[in-house]
Amino acid sequence: MSEISQALAIKAMDALAMRQTAIAHNIANAGSEVFQRREVSFEDALREAAEDGPEAVRSLVFNMETDGPRISGDDVRLDLEMQSASSTAGRYAALADLLGRQMQIARAAVRGGQ
Repeated sequence: MSEISQALAIKAMDALAMRQTAIAHNIANAGSEVFQRREVSFEDALREAAEDGPEAVRSLVFNMETDGPRISGDDVRLDLEMQSASSTAGRYAALADLLGRQMQIARAAVRGGQ
């Protein structure tokens, strides 16, 4: 795996973990009157940083963004939050599997194929 690919995978996993935290917050506080929905957007920033190399990717910092105050009648769509949680978990698992396989390949190379 190239250095840039590894940096992208690791940074994406960090952002996906943060997104899961935001989704959990949204689901847990959906019934609150003062609730502010949180989200983590990182794909575009990650794509742009990838053009500048691995150091640019590693230096990225992602934040949870909040919507404005909740408007009466602006209900949280729990079905969409759950779908987003499922999608995020799947993407995280795929990246973890990819990095795990890469480590197995590196370990085999160090051991001389054994």
